[in-house]
Amino acid sequence: MKQTNITRKDFIRNSALSIAGLTLTPLLMNTQASNPKLKEKDLSTGHYVLKNVRLETGFEYEEGEVSATKTKLFAVEIENGKIKKISANKPNNNKAIDAKGMLMLPSFKDMHIHLDKTLYGDRWQAVAKRKGGIKGMIALEQQILPDLLENSTYKAEKMIELLQSKGTAFARSQVNIEPTSKLQSLKNLQAALANKQNSFGAELVAFPQHGVFYTDSAAYMKEAAQTDIDFIGGVDPYTIDGAIEKTMDFTIQLALDHNKGIDIHLHETGESGLKTAEYLIDKVNENPVLKGKTYLSHCFVLGKLDAAKQEEMAVKLAEAQIGIISTIPFGRLVMPIPTLFKHGVKVMTGNDSIVDHWNTFGTGSVLHKTNLAAQLYGQVTEFNLSRMLKLATAGPMPLDDKGNRQWPKEGDEASLVLVDASCSAEVIARMSPIQSLIYKGNVVY
Repeated sequence: MKQTNITRKDFIRNSALSIAGLTLTPLLMNTQASNPKLKEKDLSTGHYVLKNVRLETGFEYEEGEVSATKTKLFAVEIENGKIKKISANKPNNNKAIDAKGMLMLPSFKDMHIHLDKTLYGDRWQAVAKRKGGIKGMIALEQQILPDLLENSTYKAEKMIELLQSKGTAFARSQVNIEPTSKLQSLKNLQAALANKQNSFGAELVAFPQHGVFYTDSAAYMKEAAQTDIDFIGGVDPYTIDGAIEKTMDFTIQLALDHNKGIDIHLHETGESGLKTAEYLIDKVNENPVLKGKTYLSHCFVLGKLDAAKQEEMAVKLAEAQIGIISTIPFGRLVMPIPTLFKHGVKVMTGNDSIVDHWNTFGTGSVLHKTNLAAQLYGQVTEFNLSRMLKLATAGPMPLDDKGNRQWPKEGDEASLVLVDASCSAEVIARMSPIQSLIYKGNVVY
């Protein structure tokens, strides 16, 4: 496929986005068209004011329960990628960009995705029938990766644009590191991220998809660890490498040696899955420098445990400050996300694979994931729906549990979305349309 570079200006002009059958015209670009005093250069200088911005200011209560969310219109000044000032609204300020009463929220974050190997942006192709389990998929990847790498930079850029259209301005991406692609997948993705650096942020996980020792990926993992990647990854050490301790010790030591975080794919749901999770907890407790920077992606074994063991594991994960990144599956496996939340475990979500040889589906929307989680766990009240927003933002929420405004504050990074909704709870329940996305003060669309 011929690679084409889509400039930011072209993306702005052509980003009337089709989402769930609805054509959305970017709000800020409409504002520019309707106000001749606003030029594109006014947005590109990095210093501008948004007026008629709706911010959440507190909760309303009935009989001691949250019944509604209070909001008010403000003016928000942005300069040098930061929120410089939040002040009383000035609707008659003709030099300001009119947010038209849209709700301002933190921009979204996809915390588990594979930007480096996708079919998105290429011809349609559904997943083929799997043969031979995980090792059969490794054999398939060894066969198809050379072709995938030929235009992986272009496809990664198209994937990023899909995420942006759903309000996401940041991702944690896994990157294949193995003997077939060596470090080429990493280099191609880094090129895509460099092309999008003004509109999208990312952190990278060196991911030994084909096993650390099963395909002799250790040398390439060591080489990747010396680059500017952020996390050392891993995947099902017992199933693929045949040994928990050997692979986990290699991964943990590599992270310690190079001051990286850890992010382990753990799909195993039996005894080996539990032993791997407990082994990681013990090792992080032995090396406190890893606390707050270690994650288990999927960790589906948690969904197979009885309630008492789930509570025990949640306490241990919280004490070790190990986060869980769940794709929020439905069906027979239900992850204990409310239990994890209750004990203070950091839980984040992501789209994982989108239209690739692993998965045919994928909307690119973490808001969709959050909506599914709210439905799955019965989070239907105003308060509970609003609390689910942290799945989409990977943490930040406008109001704390007592209804005090905690975001935005002056000095915060100006990465935000403007949404056609009255409050966070409505955004989650209705998956409200994203009208505009701003990343570090740069208007993406």
